[in-house]
Amino acid sequence: MSPFLKYTLARLGLFGLVALAVLALPIDVSVLLKLMIAVLVSAVLAFFLLKGLRDEASVQAVGMAERRSEKRERLRAALNGDDDGGGNATKAD
Repeated sequence: MSPFLKYTLARLGLFGLVALAVLALPIDVSVLLKLMIAVLVSAVLAFFLLKGLRDEASVQAVGMAERRSEKRERLRAALNGDDDGGGNATKAD
């Protein structure tokens, strides 16, 4: 399973648990306010509890960005006429 998907599901699950807990409190405030409090509390909890999953997703994002950058450089080299795609060839005058 993708680290992004795991992190997203964990964040949604954490929000769901916190929302259920906050909605169950017998406080006389609107449901919208309770849900906004649940968003804030779950964000703070996710910052501490989901650090490992967030780091995995970050590593995957960096890898994807590097691959995309390499692909872009190969495309630029091919468009400039470099057949090897390495970008190190110089043009002769």
